[in-house]
Amino acid sequence: MNTMPLLGTSMPVFLGLTVVVIGFAAFMTGQALANTWKPVWHAVIYSILLGLVDRFLTYALFDGELLSASGYLIDTAVLIVITLFAYRLTQARKMVSQYPWLYRRVGPFGWKSVDPTDTGD
Repeated sequence: MNTMPLLGTSMPVFLGLTVVVIGFAAFMTGQALANTWKPVWHAVIYSILLGLVDRFLTYALFDGELLSASGYLIDTAVLIVITLFAYRLTQARKMVSQYPWLYRRVGPFGWKSVDPTDTGD
């Protein structure tokens, strides 16, 4: 296996396990937290825990380094980004769909207050 010292594993394992498999779990975690109106700091805590799971699976399934600090930090940073992406995307969708008289969508991650004087023309 062509291990990258910074990741503590090979690039295909990083992309396949961290980005695709655990990344999917991180995306679903972000959606679940936003759907239940949990604060955003929960997303960071759960991503840190997913980073531990990812590091263990990398070690157990693909003979990667278990105690690679740089690998754990990179994996966890990627998972935090994915979780926060899903959290904000879902939160913006919920705000607009649950409160259409108060907010309208502004891009994929934002919303703004509806102007009551705007007739929509």
